[in-house]
Amino acid sequence: MPNDLPGAAGDIQDRFPDVWKAYAALGKATANAGPLSARERRLVKLALAIGAGSEGAVHSHMRRAQGDGVSGEDAQQVAMMSIGTLGFPRAVAAKTWIEDVTG
Repeated sequence: MPNDLPGAAGDIQDRFPDVWKAYAALGKATANAGPLSARERRLVKLALAIGAGSEGAVHSHMRRAQGDGVSGEDAQQVAMMSIGTLGFPRAVAAKTWIEDVTG
């Protein structure tokens, strides 16, 4: 399997292909566990990445979300919605991480 992921995830994909295959299969199974559309799943994944405070995950999910029809404005709304739950600093961080991808 060729490495098509950046950074540490790509390293794991290369060095531990069986682990990567199992992880990818779990992701597919969870995505198919309900009725959400691909676009809706991307927005949820983006929100979860923001909640986890993971810059790399926000970047990754934002890149993939663009392919599923999620605009920068959509993603910015997700960041703004996080203010009430996660606080203003986390929302501002998420906004900048989204802008890293969307420009």
